[in-house]
Amino acid sequence: MKRMGCLLLAAALCLLALPGRCAAAGPEIDAPSAILIDGATGTVLYEKNADERLRPASVTKVMTLLLVMEALDQGRIGWEDMITASEAASAKGGSQVYLEPGEQMSLDEMLKAVVVSSANDCATALAEHVAGSEAGFVDCMNARAAELGMTNTHFVNCTGLDDEPDADEHLTTARDIAIMSRELLKHPRIRDYTTIWMDSVRGGAFGLSNTNKLIRFYNGATGLKTGYTSAAGHCLSASALRDGMELIAVVLHCSSSSERFSSAKALLDYGFANYAVVDPSPETPPDPVPVVLGTAESVQPVPDDTAPILIEKAQQSTVTRTVELAEAVEAPVIPGQQLGLLRVQVGGQTLKEIPLVAAEGVEKLSFGDIFHRLLRRICMGE
Repeated sequence: MKRMGCLLLAAALCLLALPGRCAAAGPEIDAPSAILIDGATGTVLYEKNADERLRPASVTKVMTLLLVMEALDQGRIGWEDMITASEAASAKGGSQVYLEPGEQMSLDEMLKAVVVSSANDCATALAEHVAGSEAGFVDCMNARAAELGMTNTHFVNCTGLDDEPDADEHLTTARDIAIMSRELLKHPRIRDYTTIWMDSVRGGAFGLSNTNKLIRFYNGATGLKTGYTSAAGHCLSASALRDGMELIAVVLHCSSSSERFSSAKALLDYGFANYAVVDPSPETPPDPVPVVLGTAESVQPVPDDTAPILIEKAQQSTVTRTVELAEAVEAPVIPGQQLGLLRVQVGGQTLKEIPLVAAEGVEKLSFGDIFHRLLRRICMGE
């Protein structure tokens, strides 16, 4: 009887925690600071000391890469650019490809060297190419961090090296790293680099091997960036994609490289085992809505928002979509005008309501148009 009472109490607590089912227990990880988010929605799925300010080591380069990708998108730099290594870039320590002062390397190869082998010399050269100097680039890093809401982050360099002035002020958090990692992954082309396992630069003369071992050994891994210094410990921002859902796991200040990879793997495994994303779009397009006195007889409604919706994996079979449409709409119809509502439900509970809007505009018939249409019907016996 006592055992039965304990079981009933445990069941009741589960129901209180999550109506309708027991919430999955979070993973056991050794990483002192960690977070797991859904890349599409930014939803936090797990966190542990996620707001503790710590040194990120070379995970710093996620922001460096983000600013480079944004400069490329904005046309301020080009994919065909050749970059000349400065004395300052060549003098960087730590991981590097040993750029000589004055040596030129393509932007493509420098990106590859930064992403795959965490080359500090190439990261600095890219920063100088974007902003004119590393100091100017660091100002841009901090400004972008503020725009993204990374409230606990302050950068003092573009590499994460600890042996530079003010390095003890170079701090961020697992949560903030997840934010900038998510932003970087909005640039699809970065995956061309973050998924490389082994490659080379300088025409094959200098080999590169990815410091992120999950790229080879974790199913669906898409990136993203490792980091290590004696002060920061072993750090990692890891991303992976399965069944249309991309997750981002960040671990900081781990005691060993194996600990960071095992912790990140445990976080990703937990996310893929317990969560899924669903496409809110109806399985078949909604019926066109008739247009009264319009130059077109009908207009096609489309969802105003098609962003994936995160749900618990056990609820996938209970997802339903219902469509409500206006019987008709009077012209003129403007693009984006609401014509109905798409309701996405899980287990009978509404998860999201999405306006169905006009895919294109429809002009109102003029008096002459109406007269000619009526005349045609009379003449053709319509």
